[in-house]
Amino acid sequence: MTRLSPVTRARAVVRWSLGHALPSTLLRRAARQGDLHGRMFVATRSDGLAALEPVLDELRAHGSFYRGRYASVSTDNAAVRALLSNPDVGSGFVPADGGSRLSRLQAWSMEDAPLGPLTPPSLLVTEPPDHTRYRKLVSRVFSVRAVERLRGRTQQIATELLDRIDPSSPVDLVASYCSLLPVTVIAEILGVPERDREKVLRFGAAAAPSLDLGLSWREFRYVESALREFDQWLGHHLDGLRSRPGDDLLSQLVAARDDGVSLTDTELKSIAGLVLAAGFETTVNLLGNGVALLANDPEQRGLLAEHADLWPNAVDEVLRVDPPVLLTGRMAMADTEVVGVPMKRGSVMVGLLAGANRDPRVFPQPEKFDVARENARDHVSFSAGRHYCLGAALARMEGEVGLRTLFERYPDLRVEQGAVRRSTRILRGYEQLPVTLSP
Repeated sequence: MTRLSPVTRARAVVRWSLGHALPSTLLRRAARQGDLHGRMFVATRSDGLAALEPVLDELRAHGSFYRGRYASVSTDNAAVRALLSNPDVGSGFVPADGGSRLSRLQAWSMEDAPLGPLTPPSLLVTEPPDHTRYRKLVSRVFSVRAVERLRGRTQQIATELLDRIDPSSPVDLVASYCSLLPVTVIAEILGVPERDREKVLRFGAAAAPSLDLGLSWREFRYVESALREFDQWLGHHLDGLRSRPGDDLLSQLVAARDDGVSLTDTELKSIAGLVLAAGFETTVNLLGNGVALLANDPEQRGLLAEHADLWPNAVDEVLRVDPPVLLTGRMAMADTEVVGVPMKRGSVMVGLLAGANRDPRVFPQPEKFDVARENARDHVSFSAGRHYCLGAALARMEGEVGLRTLFERYPDLRVEQGAVRRSTRILRGYEQLPVTLSP
């Protein structure tokens, strides 16, 4: 890791303290006192969603929102959708009193923060009018039509990756398939030359925890160091695309204009970083979670073997049952209401995507994995409202191609002992997934 100057290190310590150490300490203390939001935070370090289910049930019993000590939390599908669509609710977290000592300290700490998925001008934390302009430009190259043009190439990549695997012995499917498929697709979207793709894979894996909560100081420093390194590499890469544009989507973004205005270098880097950290890692999780669910359910595998047209729906059911992102947070920018519940300016709200996806009023038998579920697509795993995931079409396509290609070749795939869940709280997936491919 790069050695920091005293001022830069002090700013980093403040960022870590406000974004990770302090929230973790407060939520653990709240958990010991019975606060359900705190208990949820503690339970998220456990494998799978099983440890969370009792907390989700208790939260759901409180109605649309549970009023915790530090946030209002919802597992209600309608309330989460309303929260994510409310124009008075923002995705950035700033103290309600912009002139307070805390807000000034936070602003000072961000002066030399590395560009990342949760720092402006990232689409995840900007609001209109900037967000509207960015989204308009980016949506052109992430449209359903543009993504479908990538399907054939994604199929080719999936087939080539499986051709390299020796099916006669157990293999870690995350390392050999689930991570390599989306990173190869993302690399081609970003116009990354083949010689740099291993580096991009490392950047993506290192940057993804920046979306998480409760990082240790060591983890935080590692993530920020990787973000700075990625920023430096990306600057050189953008210069290359300007002089030698390709037919990749990032080259299109470099040339894109809205009313004569193009994206700045910082905006382009932010979008590319978001595509890498949010688009790559979440798709790795989608594939791994899907493999585990299908491998453990021969009845559902049989249904897909008989009805291949169910594969797109199966991907949405994977997203519903075991979403790659557990939750999302919002802050009220003005006094407002969400499904009739008053929220004061500065209020923090947490939408538990995994809980909304298992709302029994929307999904009968919500714990059941059913690839033929008629309303599987009604999940909120891609968020909702103006921050609905721009990469949703890409993730669905990669999930469908990746899972179908794998199980059509190895219908009796078996997950072995030793599967390890990621240690991240918000991003949910597998670190290791050892499987036997052939009987």
